[in-house]
Amino acid sequence: MEKLDCIVIGAGPAGLSAALTLGRARRKIAIFDNGKNRNRVTRESNGFLTRDGIKPQVFKEIAMKELESYPSVSISNETVIQVKKEEQKDLFLIKTSNNHFYFAERILLATGIQEEFSFSQIKQYYGKSLFSCPYCDGWEQRDKPLAIIAEAEKHMIHLTKLVYNWSKDLIVFTNGHQLSNNVRNDFARKEIKIYTTRIKNLHGDNGNIKSIELESGDNILRSGGFVVPSFYRPNQFAEQLNCQINENKRIITDGGRSTTNGVYIAGETETVGPSSLMMAAADGNKAAFSINMDITLDRF
Repeated sequence: MEKLDCIVIGAGPAGLSAALTLGRARRKIAIFDNGKNRNRVTRESNGFLTRDGIKPQVFKEIAMKELESYPSVSISNETVIQVKKEEQKDLFLIKTSNNHFYFAERILLATGIQEEFSFSQIKQYYGKSLFSCPYCDGWEQRDKPLAIIAEAEKHMIHLTKLVYNWSKDLIVFTNGHQLSNNVRNDFARKEIKIYTTRIKNLHGDNGNIKSIELESGDNILRSGGFVVPSFYRPNQFAEQLNCQINENKRIITDGGRSTTNGVYIAGETETVGPSSLMMAAADGNKAAFSINMDITLDRF
């Protein structure tokens, strides 16, 4: 079985950026990706210099096309289901859902994160008219009548204050959670309405929200908005490889290196929090520098 220099799990901006750097360093690598990247539901990605407004799938296709210039890089549309360290061979072994096995000296985890919503119907509108990142989508929602859907008071305060830069026509929905008087007074001064009644239904079509119906019977017109999801890693690879993870679920790293020798982390996988395309790509580039330097020092 052929031994690879590095296996990259995940072909989002972090994994693809790392693959490009490693390919240019003449390292033999394989990228594994199952197409379940978080931004696949997004109509366009914003804020990446020279690629502002690009569709995420087009961004991915351009990156993969560029990688074809480097013969030491291969891409496989397989789902990795197991990763483990073969201590006797000092290699990592991965197994895919197609029952294929691959060996590599090093592993880069760039599988990203996924969202969960307290109100499941949000998924129908997420990435189209409901968003989580004002820096990514605030410009397109400027001056529109927007909803802020958040349950934890600290998250709601942060998001509302931030979105206020793009639109002053805001209404906050807490889905049954109460807010302190101080928050109510602060928002009242900015003429921001608050509804603490539970949400009954979201109305709209083709992913475009039109109104929010409450259990009280109120139906409030809105044409877009921002929400606060919770995030999770879609796999347990970091745990399986004994990477140290802190109390906030962040994988401890230094220059992309995890605490497990030979295991590297890039992008949203590290923080279990959302990141922009540009920041994730930068993380992949940084991790690739560490991988290449470690290989260089081991072999020189």
